[in-house]
Amino acid sequence: MAGKAEVKYKPELIQPLEIAQLIENLGFEASVIEDYPDADGNIDLKILGMTCASCVHNIESRLAKTPGIFDASVVLATSKARVRFDPEVIGPRDIIKIIEGIGFQPSLLKKGPRDHSLDHKEEIQQWKKSFLCSLVFGIPVLILMIYMLIPDGQSHGSSVLDQNLIPGLSILNLLFFVLCTLVQFLGGWYFYIQAYKSLKHKMANMDVLIVLATTIAYVYSCAILLVAMAEQAEQSPLTFFDTPPMLFVFIALGRWLEHIAKSKTSEALAKLISLQATEAVVVTLGPDNSVIREDQVPVELVQRGDIVKVVPGGKFPVDGKVVEGSSMADESLITGEAMPVTKKPGSTVIAGSLNAHGSVLVNATHVGSDTTLAQIVKLVEEAQMSKAPIQQLADKFSGYFVPFIIIISTTTLIAWIVIGFIDFSIVLKYFPHYSKHISKAEVIVRFAFQTSITVLCIACPCSLGLATPTAVMVNTVMFDKTGTITYGVPRVMRILLLGDAAATLSLKKILAVVGTAEASSEHPLGVAVTRYCKEELGTDVLGYCQDFQSVPGCGISCKVSSVEAMLGETEQHLNSLSPQLGETDRVPANQSSQTLVSELGDVAVPQTYSVLIGNREWMRRNGLHISSDVHEAMTGHETKGHTAILVAING
Repeated sequence: MAGKAEVKYKPELIQPLEIAQLIENLGFEASVIEDYPDADGNIDLKILGMTCASCVHNIESRLAKTPGIFDASVVLATSKARVRFDPEVIGPRDIIKIIEGIGFQPSLLKKGPRDHSLDHKEEIQQWKKSFLCSLVFGIPVLILMIYMLIPDGQSHGSSVLDQNLIPGLSILNLLFFVLCTLVQFLGGWYFYIQAYKSLKHKMANMDVLIVLATTIAYVYSCAILLVAMAEQAEQSPLTFFDTPPMLFVFIALGRWLEHIAKSKTSEALAKLISLQATEAVVVTLGPDNSVIREDQVPVELVQRGDIVKVVPGGKFPVDGKVVEGSSMADESLITGEAMPVTKKPGSTVIAGSLNAHGSVLVNATHVGSDTTLAQIVKLVEEAQMSKAPIQQLADKFSGYFVPFIIIISTTTLIAWIVIGFIDFSIVLKYFPHYSKHISKAEVIVRFAFQTSITVLCIACPCSLGLATPTAVMVNTVMFDKTGTITYGVPRVMRILLLGDAAATLSLKKILAVVGTAEASSEHPLGVAVTRYCKEELGTDVLGYCQDFQSVPGCGISCKVSSVEAMLGETEQHLNSLSPQLGETDRVPANQSSQTLVSELGDVAVPQTYSVLIGNREWMRRNGLHISSDVHEAMTGHETKGHTAILVAING
């Protein structure tokens, strides 16, 4: 049926071209399909539980060692993985079991918009609670640390905190112990869970480092405190109870912000996919192209060659060509152009673009994964899954980083103990402010532990694993084809009144008349003019328009009445703005509208106004002469990229 054949062969005996030649010898045409997509299996996974780049390395290295898996790419920032495998050797269930076996939670990544949005709500709330809990007890620890730095000569409070409640236990150490214990087992509980899961599967990640550093500092401090109390020491020893709270505060804050960043990373792709229509109206045409039947079907069931009906305000579900009707389409999601594009029979439409006005029939030419929007989504997904060489190097390095740091920390501990007993003066050089009441051996051990714990505390693979992909995925500012940053919608930039000043209508009445006339127009510039007039008049209600006529490519004509009722309410507002509106330019936009009033009637206030709005050709067709000063004013603004509109009232 498909005209294809899958042949299993032994490469050492025969090659694909030889197989094709054998088939041709039988009288059939045959060729080898290069890069046949079904030859290898591909699976996209969502993996939860990754905390740092070492987790990425552990997953990739474990999958790479599995027979039947060609390659695997895991991205920490999006929590996604793509695995290419041989379906004859291994399957998706086996891959998921392998990842579950090393302590992570994988699941198939579906193609729906919601499935692409990994909001990380649970993780965000978890780390937020951990941060706030650590912060509540960490702030008093920070205050006590600062309090300890105040010289005794400037404050008498430090001597009070140094007083012993019982021999060997000072008030300061008791406060440190209570606060540190609360942070260690409340704010740091989630770190212990993650570290346990990692060690359970014989891996070492960032959580192992954090738990190791804080636990050693906490246990060591408790041990020397118990020894001091047992010996009934006159002075309480120097402890490291201040280290765990500060570590947990800053690392929990980093984890909280990290998951917020991850959530926003996948949010962009989800928004892009949500632009795709979910349903389409497929119509059946009669002999005279009349619609005899309409069926609403999921967009996935639309086939090439189907005739699809798109109503005003709806999204084009497929790429195709207009066969009947005319409208304007907002294609800014693809082209970046703010101005809607006119669509008439023979015009091409893009899936996901918005149908602005008229109802049209479209012949589907590209459906499903072949549409322009689907191809863009595919490119974005591939870009997210790909890794820059520097990121691959960082992931590989972080896999060996944790055990390396543990070895370095242990080496530091042993080295300083040996150095201290050989030459105590070197320890005194870096640890001069030690208590004179403790022995030489205790000074050496304390300093060695301090340097060892310092190595553990400052070593964090997350900074390497997250900073690298974040730097690669830095936000990009997009410019349009002219290289300018735009608002994305047309805006009125300036109003210029031309003509005999004695015969000029008031500015508020001009805005009311023009806004009423353009309110019946579907043109994007007309919509911009109406919006501007309503904003300046401070009202959503305008006058009454009749005998409206629109000529594509030229302009509009109509009669406007009943504008006096709403003018009294806005007269004070407009009079205060009149000088500014006539003299001051507004912020440039992508398509700015320049409104010129060239011909005005007499100063009398009629009940009905005849209005012409459009370009030069439209004025000429209606017998109006464009004077040289009007032409020069228009040309001056058109050279700046603005669109100039002529308005004639009772002309």
